[in-house]
Amino acid sequence: MQKDQSFTRRRLLLSGAAALGAAGTAGAVLAVGGEETAGTAAAPAGGPQARQALRPSAFRLQPLTGYGPPPAAPRRLKVRTEPILHVSGRGRNMVLTFDDGPHPEYTPHILDTLAKYDVRAMFFVCGECVVENRELLARMAEEGHVVGNHTWTHPLLTTLSRGAVRSEMESTSDAIEDAYGRPPEWFRAPYGAWNRAAFQLGAEMGMEPMGWTVDTTDWEEPGTSTIVDRVESGAAPGVVVLSHDAGGDRSQTVRAIREWLPHLIDSGYHLTVPRRRL
Repeated sequence: MQKDQSFTRRRLLLSGAAALGAAGTAGAVLAVGGEETAGTAAAPAGGPQARQALRPSAFRLQPLTGYGPPPAAPRRLKVRTEPILHVSGRGRNMVLTFDDGPHPEYTPHILDTLAKYDVRAMFFVCGECVVENRELLARMAEEGHVVGNHTWTHPLLTTLSRGAVRSEMESTSDAIEDAYGRPPEWFRAPYGAWNRAAFQLGAEMGMEPMGWTVDTTDWEEPGTSTIVDRVESGAAPGVVVLSHDAGGDRSQTVRAIREWLPHLIDSGYHLTVPRRRL
């Protein structure tokens, strides 16, 4: 938690420094008679100089703080009948995915390892976790990771009404957009249990369905060495690896990725995130 608070303070300091730098270069901007005039305003007699709101800077976290153009409505996508299981493209590309988070204890360690090796991953998050850990989604945005929708409470969608499925998905997309800076473009059904409503509603919300091809089964807590073996033995071009950063004790997952990630890189694999059109 101390690390997360330190990270949040660092983001605020960077945002403030960027805004002050932009203001120092351009000068204060004042509204005079309905027009904007560059320069410095004269201080009222006997009083301090008037302070003006700073213009938004060009700092890249701008969208996360409410600036920038309004988000465009998601475009309707083709309704698929099965999730995407394989990443296309040339070379030894693989995709790493993490479900059920973010978690304040385990997710930061996973992000630290990914950052150490300059690797991007996909995080399929649950809305109820997002609202408690907004700063982690901001970090994911800063570091180039993709955030996908994994519903609000992680229910078995095949047991819900269409309206309930929509509520789970829509509320999570709203929470992601608020914390991450833009709406998700990917969706994964909890437990991999897909139904027609999930495919149709996901397409209406502008999200592609993502499955997996290698399951680490880390949710069973089989041991760090077993998780490492499953990833390394399952590695192949186009593979999508499933791991978890929440939903239980994920300390084995944290330790395992520190072992198998450098091994995959040394073996010539490129760990990447997919483009939406596959």
